[in-house]
Amino acid sequence: MALKNSTSGYDSAFEEDVKLRKRQRERHALLIKPQPPRAGLPSKSALAGCASQEEGRRLRYQMSSLTAYERHKLLINQYVLYHPGSTAFLKRDESNDKRDIDVIRENHQFLWDSEDAPDTWERQLAKKYFDKLFKEYCICDLSRYKENKVGMRWRIEKEVISGKGQFACGEKRCIETEGLRTWEMNFAYNEHGAKKNALVKLRLCSSCSYKVNYFHKRKEVTRRPKDKHKRLKRKRGNREKYDRQDMELQATEGESSTKVENEKISEENMEGNDIWKGPAKIIEEKTREEEFEEYLEDLFL
Repeated sequence: MALKNSTSGYDSAFEEDVKLRKRQRERHALLIKPQPPRAGLPSKSALAGCASQEEGRRLRYQMSSLTAYERHKLLINQYVLYHPGSTAFLKRDESNDKRDIDVIRENHQFLWDSEDAPDTWERQLAKKYFDKLFKEYCICDLSRYKENKVGMRWRIEKEVISGKGQFACGEKRCIETEGLRTWEMNFAYNEHGAKKNALVKLRLCSSCSYKVNYFHKRKEVTRRPKDKHKRLKRKRGNREKYDRQDMELQATEGESSTKVENEKISEENMEGNDIWKGPAKIIEEKTREEEFEEYLEDLFL
């Protein structure tokens, strides 16, 4: 649209174009932000901030897809991996921990008195273990026999079943089963600061018997020889005793059988006499229906 000058009477189309270009520049300046001058590469802190933001977005996305328990495990594993040694203070003090075998070793006794009642649970456990041992023969350790030191312990159930200590050599490392000899010895030992003695029996082979008698001759337990005459006399006496018992048994059986027969005869005579004393018995005949019912009952049994 052209403007007309009032003084000169001429119009000009350039003024409108100038105003339009001015408005366009102002509008363009609002849309485009001024950029600061470039000063070189970004700093490391800026890069670390950008990296932490990106890592935070990734972790948030990963955490949102996990359950509470899975999230807990992930955080604990990451803490242990990135901070080694920081969980040492969380460990429980295990210096005073004891197993059952440790308690038994501390309170075990080679022999328990029948009147000795355990007053603590540790002693009760040791006493219960002692009651399960078999105390006929011992198992020994002769590894230090030249120092006059012999270790002894009672047998357990597994050794009794396998015959260790009775049908096999009682030395814990020896497996010899031939030429076993039984030795009886006084076992002196220290237990809880007190000296004690116990009379024990060992079954050892010839080589282990030499070791156990290295310093002192032990007492050998042997079977007593039986007198042949006494054995025959005892057998003869037993045979006569059994023959006498058989004769008495036959006599009593004969007397009882004759007594039973006499009682049967007397009962039969009494019944015969009673028949003629009382009235005649009337025999009732069954009807046809009763006989048929009995037949059906017998059939369906």
